[in-house]
Amino acid sequence: MNRILAAMFCLMLSGVLPVHAEDAVLAELFQSRNVAGTLVISSQDGETIYVHNEERARTAYLPASTFKVLHTLIAMEEGGVADEKEVVPWDGKHRGPASWDRDQSIETAFGVSCIWFYQHLAGRMGSEVYTEYLKKTGYGNAQAGPDVRSFWLEGDLRISAMEQLDFLKGFHARRYPFNRASYDLVERLMLVDQSEMSMIRAKTGWVQKGKPEIGWYVGYVETLENVWFFAMNMDILEPEESRFRQIITMEALKSKGIWGNAGMKKL
Repeated sequence: MNRILAAMFCLMLSGVLPVHAEDAVLAELFQSRNVAGTLVISSQDGETIYVHNEERARTAYLPASTFKVLHTLIAMEEGGVADEKEVVPWDGKHRGPASWDRDQSIETAFGVSCIWFYQHLAGRMGSEVYTEYLKKTGYGNAQAGPDVRSFWLEGDLRISAMEQLDFLKGFHARRYPFNRASYDLVERLMLVDQSEMSMIRAKTGWVQKGKPEIGWYVGYVETLENVWFFAMNMDILEPEESRFRQIITMEALKSKGIWGNAGMKKL
């Protein structure tokens, strides 16, 4: 027993991160669809963690549009826009989905992941602003890179699923240097579904640089009893596979009784 305790103490001193057992239920959700990826679900205090593919969960990728959570906070704090309703006119150039082909504000651009709008904001604010906030929040590797308009899409910024959880926990606890109104706005924009028992706030992402492409789905579920944070990423080989980001995550949350659990108390 003394040897076991001594070994545990040495691990704590060495900073070695704990290894979590592979969750068979989560693994089956990926395997049944022949999808390579990872999913981590953690309670607010971190005492309960479900993991599929921990090695990948600690591997960093470009964040793509999941960065819009922090991006929006920065824009509101630093005057990238006057407020969430300020409209940036569309220049008439087609750059993606039809939902992007219109004048945009933060209220409209966040949900449809309008890249050109957030690139416009980045040009307004400059790289020094981003470098400052990446370091303050400890977001992934905190490397903005040389191109302020694309560092989260194809630049130097990288973040792992585990680091996404850390950031989201800090965001939910409001540990970062942003004002209350900015937090309130982003929380509202992240709301994707709610029931009588709980609500879910989340953001998708899709890294289209390189092969395979990488899909993200990150967020958290709020209930009266707890807050459950999740981060998943997966290889996307064909565009139609992108839907599995939300499908796998929601099925996982349901399988753990976190979402759609009839036993939860009413909010």
